[in-house]
Amino acid sequence: MLLVLKSRILIFCAMHTAKLEMITFAGRKCLMAERIKPMIAKKKLIVIVNPVSGVRHHRLSRLRANIFSMLDLNVFIPEIVITNKAGHAREITAEGLRAGVKYFLAAGGDGTVNEVASVLSGTDAVMGILPSGSGNGLAHHLGIPVSMDEALKLFNRQHISRIDTCQVNNRFFVSIAGIGFDARVARQFAQNRRRGFITYAQLVFREYFNYRPKKYLLFFDGREIRTRAFFISFANSGQFGYNTMIAPEASITDGLIDVCIVQKPPLSAFPGIFRLVLKHRINRSRYLTTYQAARIYVKRNKGKTVNIDGEAVRMGKELNIQLIPANLNVVVP
Repeated sequence: MLLVLKSRILIFCAMHTAKLEMITFAGRKCLMAERIKPMIAKKKLIVIVNPVSGVRHHRLSRLRANIFSMLDLNVFIPEIVITNKAGHAREITAEGLRAGVKYFLAAGGDGTVNEVASVLSGTDAVMGILPSGSGNGLAHHLGIPVSMDEALKLFNRQHISRIDTCQVNNRFFVSIAGIGFDARVARQFAQNRRRGFITYAQLVFREYFNYRPKKYLLFFDGREIRTRAFFISFANSGQFGYNTMIAPEASITDGLIDVCIVQKPPLSAFPGIFRLVLKHRINRSRYLTTYQAARIYVKRNKGKTVNIDGEAVRMGKELNIQLIPANLNVVVP
């Protein structure tokens, strides 16, 4: 009988990752299993850092220290990889996926987020964001803290939302694409060595006086719109960056793109527009008209730049914009 009892206890221990303790029962020594928590396999995490977008070399050591002090190392095994060229974040993410990694942190601006998200879209992998760029449009829209420590704490909680993504002529974007004045400023900003809001604002004012609205033809949901616009934004999220809104009512999970058609305002209207921007009520401006659609066709007079998540990309006259619903896992508040 005692032999049977010991055998059953040993089987119980093996099944439940238990530790054993010798006790005395009915005058005989026997083993008792004390159940403990089973060990949880740690998850590999790749942290992709763009040193050009704000995480300068003098901040890299602090970034490493923060990651290893604030990240839950009982859950994650982090590997920090530094990008060294355009498109490198995309390559790192693809290599990680092939190796079976399911968790990625993009430490950079909207361009870095775009590259990582473009590879993870349509998979079950998870993307977190450490906002480190100039505008951080998607991070602001999602409510991700700009504080690195707070953003890492948020990532630890692993509250995940499956968000929409978009394409323009099969080129991926997750936040906003734009044509017209918006794209022109994006191109000038990309060519400027200085980053930040002041540089961006200076370019806006400099280019404003010389830029003339362009003609566009749009088709969506059986509707045809002919317009001469200052710029047109195709907003999945509501943010341009720098916490400035173009589509305050945009949702990144509603299956629709906000089509924002903006007319060129006179200088006298700027104070009122700035007030609306600061209050996140730019949709009340008389110079902005917003529609919603999941697919949009645009024709312009000639091929020019398209602003794709802050990156200036040259494209042809015709643009096909479409939304892919619930396509990307992102850690959110």
